[in-house]
Amino acid sequence: MTAASAYASLTSHFARASALSNAIGILQWDSDTMMPKGSVGTRADSLALLRVNHHAMITDPRIGDWLDSARHDDGLGTWELANIREIHRIYTVETALPGDLVEASSKAVSACEMTWRQAKQDANFAALLPTLQEVLRLQREIGAAKGEKLGLSAYDALLNDYEPGARAHRIDALFADLAAFLPGFTDAAIAHQSRLPAVAPLEGPFAVEAQRGLGLAMMRVLGFDFERGRLDVSAHPFCGGADNDVRITTHYDEADFARAFMGVMHETGHALYEQGRPQAYLHQPVGQARSMSVHESQSLLMEMQACRSREFITFAAPKMREAFGGSGPAWEAEAILRHYTQVKRGFIRIEADEATYPAHIILRYRLEKAMIGGDLALADLPGAWNDGMQELLGITPPNDRVGCLQDIHWPSGGWGYFPTYTLGAMTAAQLFDAAKRADGDVLPGIARGDFGPVVRWLRSNIHEQGSLHETDDLLTRATGRPLDASVFITHLRRRYLGEE
Repeated sequence: MTAASAYASLTSHFARASALSNAIGILQWDSDTMMPKGSVGTRADSLALLRVNHHAMITDPRIGDWLDSARHDDGLGTWELANIREIHRIYTVETALPGDLVEASSKAVSACEMTWRQAKQDANFAALLPTLQEVLRLQREIGAAKGEKLGLSAYDALLNDYEPGARAHRIDALFADLAAFLPGFTDAAIAHQSRLPAVAPLEGPFAVEAQRGLGLAMMRVLGFDFERGRLDVSAHPFCGGADNDVRITTHYDEADFARAFMGVMHETGHALYEQGRPQAYLHQPVGQARSMSVHESQSLLMEMQACRSREFITFAAPKMREAFGGSGPAWEAEAILRHYTQVKRGFIRIEADEATYPAHIILRYRLEKAMIGGDLALADLPGAWNDGMQELLGITPPNDRVGCLQDIHWPSGGWGYFPTYTLGAMTAAQLFDAAKRADGDVLPGIARGDFGPVVRWLRSNIHEQGSLHETDDLLTRATGRPLDASVFITHLRRRYLGEE
């Protein structure tokens, strides 16, 4: 086999794997949105079979031989060489685990998720401890097996699944800056708010159809392509679907339109990334989104940086009043802006505001790293969690339901995922700052409902780059610097303390 034919075999093979992944994506979206409850068993069997087949495709032993031959092709360009790099990364990670370990982990996760639901409801960590201990044991084994093959620590190997190339020592330094800043800043932000007039409530009810109409209108403003995507409803908002068929969802509450509205803006940010990936490499690993933090940066750039800005709220406030028939002081742009930028301490991560959310993530990151490393016994998690909440947010959970039992990530095997949320927030701030410096029409455009300037900048610098560059290189090329906490901290000071 020639080097050229080996590369052709790789691209053909991964294009087929991509087609299978697309089918999985649509079936999973349907499961989460409109599948009848009685179909759960049949759908689970179908998805399991497709996932087994997909895993078999991307661990096909021929891939190793094709990679060895394709590397000798002198005719490959920059994108092709990057594609080989990404294929090698995927193949190395996916072949690191023995089948019996994958099966054991899957069974342990299924049992733990079921136990977690009742344990959370009962605020009973002791009931979860045995099954979560088994998940943790297997996650350590998985991390060790991947780490041995990749030359990484167990935690870095788990982190690498979500954030290729990331290392704990780098995150430690980034989060240390935030952890030192956040407690005093939170105090200052809450004190600053207390000196302002009280925020008037936006009183409903807010009809679901009116909320949906407003969301669809704002999706168009942001640039969502409805020829290649749609908006639906699910219990928990998400972005999924398939290549050129991007499905986003939200969850409506007739008593509070604000959460669903910003949820739509958040998921639209994810969708714009998916719709903007390079068409020529859409079905190849090099054409995929770079990492979880970069993906999260796109949703948070839209939701937090752009759509909670004074410019956007000034533009959107009349649309909100019209949609819901609102009138009076509570519906003025300044009041709505205050509503969307309130800072308050709370126990629940998914309800946290932009300013306090990083503290929730730093806590989880520290704890999961310590548990994987054997420095924290799982039985001691509730106490360590409460101590961390007191240190970072100045509050102590009254029970484990609103403490260490609130998230499904650890019971579902998602160890190493948490830090990508705040890495994404930091990346969003750095990218938005760079976009504004590159194009002076970004904020004026948003003020008149024109997201063209910012989306064009993101298309060129992030979306169309796919996985051509490693994450650090991608960000440095886009912003002129690797990721650090300073731009995010400056953003928080400006928005919540009024500093310039």
